[in-house]
Amino acid sequence: MIKKIILSATFFTLPWLAVADVLQLNEDAPKTYIVEKGDTLWDISSIFLEQPWLWPKLWRLNPEIDNPHLIYPGDVLRLVYDDQGEPQLIVEAEPEPEPEVVPEVIAPPVEVAPREKPTIKLSPKLRKQIKKEPVTTLPLNVIAPYIQYDHLLTQEQIDTLPYVIGSDEGHKSSTDGFKVYVNDDLVPGKSYAMYYVDEEIIDPETDKSLGYNVKLTGTAQVIRAGNMSVRRPSTMLVNSANREIRSGNLVMPINEGQLLPSFFTMQSADPAIRGMIVKSATDGREFGKLEVVMINRGAEHALKVGDVMSIQRKSPAVVETKSGPQYKATASRWDRLTSGGEAEYDMPEEALGEVMVFKVYDKASMALILRTSKPARLLDVVTAP
Repeated sequence: MIKKIILSATFFTLPWLAVADVLQLNEDAPKTYIVEKGDTLWDISSIFLEQPWLWPKLWRLNPEIDNPHLIYPGDVLRLVYDDQGEPQLIVEAEPEPEPEVVPEVIAPPVEVAPREKPTIKLSPKLRKQIKKEPVTTLPLNVIAPYIQYDHLLTQEQIDTLPYVIGSDEGHKSSTDGFKVYVNDDLVPGKSYAMYYVDEEIIDPETDKSLGYNVKLTGTAQVIRAGNMSVRRPSTMLVNSANREIRSGNLVMPINEGQLLPSFFTMQSADPAIRGMIVKSATDGREFGKLEVVMINRGAEHALKVGDVMSIQRKSPAVVETKSGPQYKATASRWDRLTSGGEAEYDMPEEALGEVMVFKVYDKASMALILRTSKPARLLDVVTAP
């Protein structure tokens, strides 16, 4: 049976992977794998490859083909090698279905006595079964629960936005169904989101501002237009309150900055990009798989949505002392002072996981941790895998 293999038309609108990328199989990569419901190409590629972001090379997707194969739960994938010894995943051809025996009753001839049994004639027929839900790369619905509806805004952007000046309750409120007033001529019937301005994010490498983290407080719909020429604010009815809505909350169109692709096509980030994790959505200092983090690189550094980056951490510093090598953090103050710079080793960086960028700002980006062998931390380095 001829199957169709493509994940999304968007795969072929993005840059192809560098030829220099070499596939490296996991030591325990199986010879065959049966696709399960809920699998993504990232999941499957992680089983076979040390670098799952190179999945297009493993599948040999051709950007010039408009209608390649799709794979489905239940398909058997086999690992093979081409003439150059390069690994490749193929979908095993399904065996032809066994003919289904369907009895066909033929009326007895007239001359046959009524008591004789009718003749049974067997004719083969094929039973058709339609497969559903082809496997995708990393769909939005898989990561949506882990994406925070926060923003990163510069001071200049904040200064241009309207904001809540008060409510009909006369105090802050975290319930639905009350009215708030906004100092702008908003469009009746249109929905808006409200945000409060949280901390300023400072780049630890440059000490410059990356912007202000703003968090969603609620959503509302305009029920009465304002007229700021006579200082009359617009009126909005709150239909969802995530937390207390206060005077000063910023107001933005509800989908602004929140529209994401249905499917994320992953590619290796530019090797020249090197940054670090500067914040997590949970405000913790350590975080694991499927947590959202912010990195101090963005559009200004040629970072793109779907870029996969490796999380790296420098191994603990070691210094030579009179009593032998010691970790710098636990060495005595005297040993640290007398060892000198020449006695300290330049320890290597080790990879501990990967992140995928899903939202890009000018100077920073939001990324989802795809995999970690140990908890990631603030100030861990991110670079091309």
